[in-house]
Amino acid sequence: MLFTLASPVSRKAHRIAVGVLFFLLGLCFSSWGARIPSLQNRLHLSESELGMVLFALPVGLMLSLPFTGWLTSKIGSRKVVTFALLLYCSTLVLIGMSQSVLQLVVVLFAFGFASNMGNISVNTQAVGVEHLYQKSIMASFHGLWSLAGFGGAAIGTLMIGMGVEPLPHFLLIMALVLAGVALAYQFALPQDAPRDADQPLFVKPDKELMGLGLIAFCSLICEGAMFDWSGVYFQKVVGAEKAWIAAGYTAFMSTMAFTRFIADRLTTRFGLKRVLQTSGILTTLGLAIAVLFPGLWTAILGFFLVGAGVSAVVPLVYSVAGRTKTMAPSMALAAVSTIGFAGFLVGPPLIGLVAGISSLRFSFALIALMGIAVAVLSSRIKTEGE
Repeated sequence: MLFTLASPVSRKAHRIAVGVLFFLLGLCFSSWGARIPSLQNRLHLSESELGMVLFALPVGLMLSLPFTGWLTSKIGSRKVVTFALLLYCSTLVLIGMSQSVLQLVVVLFAFGFASNMGNISVNTQAVGVEHLYQKSIMASFHGLWSLAGFGGAAIGTLMIGMGVEPLPHFLLIMALVLAGVALAYQFALPQDAPRDADQPLFVKPDKELMGLGLIAFCSLICEGAMFDWSGVYFQKVVGAEKAWIAAGYTAFMSTMAFTRFIADRLTTRFGLKRVLQTSGILTTLGLAIAVLFPGLWTAILGFFLVGAGVSAVVPLVYSVAGRTKTMAPSMALAAVSTIGFAGFLVGPPLIGLVAGISSLRFSFALIALMGIAVAVLSSRIKTEGE
């Protein structure tokens, strides 16, 4: 069904506005990720202790999933993503203010809740823009999220090198987010892509959605490792100097951003299945290099490859889920995210626990298996014409 809007705003303006929202969400998340080593040092946390603290973020994320899907379907994604971004940048500042483990755990729970409210609602906006364009453009939106991640990581590296504490750093990010939301709101989609009149709001995910969610699950374990542990890995395993601690995160985010901008074109040319299989192989190869050769430049190369590997998986999964005929786009995205982001839930804490028992290198070697799983599972999905 063709999605049209009775609006004086052009579809290009809608696309730019939604792209800005993706960028702001990525900026918040990457700013947090770049300063994890700083917060670990401030609170004197071991790897195992940090892993347990990080558990609070994905718990908040997971608990927000059913609520966000329902709320978005009721009041629309534009209102939800606006509120989510305001909450997101506010809790980011509270992270910078945290002076105890308990305070950090509570704020990270709220940060995770806001993160997924933004995730579901902004992807619902993106599905609507895809309907307007009648072609796949989801990966390019996620490319803007990753581009913001690259920028946020670069800012974090600069702040660390200059000795700036997390709080003033996060206050700067909050000011940028508030300005961006004020500009983008009026051009965001005022209504979401419609669902069929007889399509139920709540329905059990079908086999296709379950399979897509499982692929996302495996990939998001690897993403979670990069977001939460890349700085620690470069500090503890690579032995990078202070100014280079965030280099791995920056490398990961840079290739993740670049590859997402070409992923739609690659998918059109080579097909969904082949792109996902290649993604899994690149993820495994990158992690293997970083584990087997943990020097500064070899680890950076490995993280570059991981960024390219995970880049297309979640956008492609979301794009397919948003076009399902069995449920509303926001609920389909919430269903797939519930499965996929369970990887975000178990990955980072598991890495910390395994690192406490053995080593951080061994933890990263284990998650390399998730890249193999993405490749194997992708070979089983059905594509058009099969």
